[in-house]
Amino acid sequence: MNYFIAANWKLNKTIAETREFLHKFIPEVQQVTGVDIVIAPPFTSLTAAGEEIKDTNIQLAAQDIFWEEKGAYTGEVSPLMLLETGCRYAIIGHSERRQYFSEDDVVVNRKIRAAEKAGLGVIFCVGESLEDRESGKTFDVIRREVEMGLAEVDSVNLVLAYEPIWAIGTGKTATAGQAQEVHAYIRKILANLYGNKAENIRILYGGSVTPENVDSLMACHDVNGALVGGASLKPESFAKIVCFKKEN
Repeated sequence: MNYFIAANWKLNKTIAETREFLHKFIPEVQQVTGVDIVIAPPFTSLTAAGEEIKDTNIQLAAQDIFWEEKGAYTGEVSPLMLLETGCRYAIIGHSERRQYFSEDDVVVNRKIRAAEKAGLGVIFCVGESLEDRESGKTFDVIRREVEMGLAEVDSVNLVLAYEPIWAIGTGKTATAGQAQEVHAYIRKILANLYGNKAENIRILYGGSVTPENVDSLMACHDVNGALVGGASLKPESFAKIVCFKKEN
């Protein structure tokens, strides 16, 4: 099973900046094997990014989707529209969508089921706040988000991302031990939902992943990749993460 390293650029990079990044990044990773490399630029840069990565070992993802195929939903983008740009995946359930746009587990589930119906892969994000962790509710939050988010969802083309909210953009990172503990718990929930198929679902760590800490994180048994934010905005930094060296 390949590792899965994805860049979430969030609200960053114009079309010109997207092309400039990829011109520098592609040569740095074109010989990489054993890693699925994914870039998630803003909606406006999806077509340009798709053109740049054509016939490379890099795949395209969107940062969000809507659950309807078409209709009077001003500002939204459907799974079918994303597929037309060349997207293979969509990030769904990111904590920033939950926090700033009031997306709850029901909304997240609708989006995941819409992506699945359209044949679009899902990068499904879950994670607890600092308050949840300090009050001992981490596992309760993770179980609720996973089970409700994946209600009536198949396991095909599904990737999970554990992103502790307290470690996103803060410079704080879960230790390798903390990451492995939660990832193992997620694997257990997935096994209850999907049986043996759970072993084929990759679970990513996200939350201030850097070239300096990626090796130790990827050495964890149940950490199968990373969803990278700030450190993915510079081609040389993200290339170092993609080219991580697994510690023994």
